[in-house]
Amino acid sequence: MNALLDYSAVEVVSLLRRGDVTPHDCLDAVEQRVGEVNSTVNALPTLCFDRAHDRASKLMQKPRDERGQLSGLPLVIKDLQRVSGVRSTAGSLIYSDHVPAFTDAVVQHIEDEGGLVFGKSNVPELGVGFNSLNPVFDPCLNPWNVKYSPGGSSSGSAAALALNMTWLAHGSDMGGSLRIPASFCGVVGMRPSPGRVAMANRASVDQTLAVQGPMARNVVDLAMFLDAMSGETHRDLLSKPRPLRSFASAAEVQKLPKRVAFSADLNIGPVDPEVACIVQNAAARLQADGVVVDQASPNLDGVQRCFRVMRAYVLACSLGSVLRKQGTLVRSTDIRENVTEGLQLTIDQMLEAEQARVRIVQHVADFFETYDLLICPSTIVPAHPIDQPTVVECAGHVFDGYFDWTALTYVAAVAGLPALSLPCGMTRSGLPVGLQVIGPTNGDHDVISCAAALEDMLSFHQLAPVRGRSGAMALSENIQRLA
Repeated sequence: MNALLDYSAVEVVSLLRRGDVTPHDCLDAVEQRVGEVNSTVNALPTLCFDRAHDRASKLMQKPRDERGQLSGLPLVIKDLQRVSGVRSTAGSLIYSDHVPAFTDAVVQHIEDEGGLVFGKSNVPELGVGFNSLNPVFDPCLNPWNVKYSPGGSSSGSAAALALNMTWLAHGSDMGGSLRIPASFCGVVGMRPSPGRVAMANRASVDQTLAVQGPMARNVVDLAMFLDAMSGETHRDLLSKPRPLRSFASAAEVQKLPKRVAFSADLNIGPVDPEVACIVQNAAARLQADGVVVDQASPNLDGVQRCFRVMRAYVLACSLGSVLRKQGTLVRSTDIRENVTEGLQLTIDQMLEAEQARVRIVQHVADFFETYDLLICPSTIVPAHPIDQPTVVECAGHVFDGYFDWTALTYVAAVAGLPALSLPCGMTRSGLPVGLQVIGPTNGDHDVISCAAALEDMLSFHQLAPVRGRSGAMALSENIQRLA
């Protein structure tokens, strides 16, 4: 049954709906694979197979056509979201023994659609950071080379996908936490439009910087997962109803845009030359298929300062009271400094940031009057060494803060845009590079459709650290080859 993991999520769901395999078969295949390779990269520190089998048995009591869009497919949830009866730590000593009695809204939607949660994926402390360093578990390592970071904060989700431990993985994204690990690990991750996936635990009721979203091994699987995740709830004022047109249909149609903009740096910072070249070559494939590709980017003046202030405010809202009460249990200096910065913001700083965001949103809207999509690198560098908590330098530029290097991803957060990271090539040292497809407001379908077309052109999704081979020995051989 281990061979089941070589099938796509869409293919396995089809098998489940026909009754050719059962949810228990899928869980057994996953459990075997996790036992073979998880200890090498530590992507999934918390497992809950007994709970998953119990829910599978209950699901099988329903007719197959009433088991939801996922029909009993196993998957993992990022260890920032609560799953009832499962240890949910957020990578923090504060919650290291926390076992919630209830499930968060996004997880509830997934389970209502027949998703079977079998594990929680590794994250940085309190989900803050673009790595997987936390005081509760050992760090997650990059499956392409364990000397490197898998990115973050959806670290374990990306690594688990790359090593065939799951078909689908949940993640979240405030400044790039879905797309950065997707890029570093060679999988697909998407930041949907705000409100597309319900969040019942927002730091503030009108907060749009952070979203929940899907990760998968290919775009078609990701689109199916986004369909299952989407939906409104009365507990989230910003949540949207499911669209009439499915995201899965957008992935299947693969409609190419008429005109796209490409920029290696969005005019806001340095980019590693090798990364820029790989992404530009991938974007050129669109031009070869008749798409007009212009070198252009929107006016993003002030985006760095705007994001810094907004991010600090969100962290103050979500973690301010936690630090006041249990700050001695927070190990990260960056978290304490960020939250303190947020608590000390002045009204003038907040007004300046909001006004800058309004301008950026308008500039971006004007830009998308001309262009259907914007393409750029997902990250300015490939994965960095695991012993470096963040990227400190690129192309001779030294960064001041630990998140300053993520500007290419946090642009979409500031502007409220859907954005997807797609594997598009490899560096000479054997590390994946991600291409980012950014769409206009609520342009999720167009982003998915274009990404699916690009994926077929590039065929990079057919590669993986260990694909079609089971066993820790195969992983060990691959690690030695890449080290």
